[in-house]
Amino acid sequence: MAFAAEKLPSDDALLDAYSVSVADAVDRIGPAVCRIERIGAGGHGSGFVIAQDGLVVTNFHVVGDARAVRVTMPDGASREGHVLGRDPDTDIALVRADGSFADVAPLGDSKRLRRGQIAIAIGNPLGFEWTVTAGVVSALGRSMRASTGRLIDDVIQTDAALNPGNSGGPLVSSAGEVIGVNTAMIHGAQGIAFAVASNTANFVISEIIRFGSVRRAFIGVSADTTNLPRRAALLSQVTTNTAVRLRSVEKNGPAAKAGLKEGDIIAAIDGRPVTGVDDLVRMLDAERIDRETLCTVVRRTGVSQVVVVPVARTS
Repeated sequence: MAFAAEKLPSDDALLDAYSVSVADAVDRIGPAVCRIERIGAGGHGSGFVIAQDGLVVTNFHVVGDARAVRVTMPDGASREGHVLGRDPDTDIALVRADGSFADVAPLGDSKRLRRGQIAIAIGNPLGFEWTVTAGVVSALGRSMRASTGRLIDDVIQTDAALNPGNSGGPLVSSAGEVIGVNTAMIHGAQGIAFAVASNTANFVISEIIRFGSVRRAFIGVSADTTNLPRRAALLSQVTTNTAVRLRSVEKNGPAAKAGLKEGDIIAAIDGRPVTGVDDLVRMLDAERIDRETLCTVVRRTGVSQVVVVPVARTS
């Protein structure tokens, strides 16, 4: 008996579905994307409105040390904005623009991202205002060095083309959520660009709104998100399948003094699962400074509980 071959979608149909996904996401987020210029100084970049009362997210390197900026929307409306706070360690800044805004760009959950997912960059590259480029999420959990010299962890790598002026604009999913804040491209490379994950940006924004700056506890490590083997998850009594692997441990830092070493996996802090680098960043807040913190550590030799006392992070 002969069977009819299953009819597959045509290339035209697939391309149309992709186009519709990108266009819908741009229609949703595009009206909230703005051009940001320093008042009284050169340079410009991008940003996006996250609240109707004028909260605008951008890069630290876009605003620099400026206290005031000019915020211009796609409809041509231009307003003055004041920098509420900045965090050079993550290249994030928060601006309050005058007036009210009907269109906002919601921050999504970057922890749910997968490699190969559609990534759309919206911004103002090289003076070509409100430009859209699209690609995919190329890699997750990357690290890059901020202008302060510190590593920004949990960075998204994408092949959506970025150019000077894209900085501070949103990286958007096909669902129309901001999954990252575009921050850098590698000069001389093709198809390699980076964005600060939305969960990291959300943490920074919350700190700036509450305290005017980002307060952090410091244990002296750099880390990557890693898979947690099922046996290790059972032994450490956590229900997640990812954790944090220590890439380096600073000599004489709190982690080193507690006995943590490169290659150790932190599965939980004070009994709460650490599913990724963004969890580690959020958990090491100001409340943990000078406070004994219990880390559930997975090693080849088994699972152990290590007490670390974070210190105040100095700039």
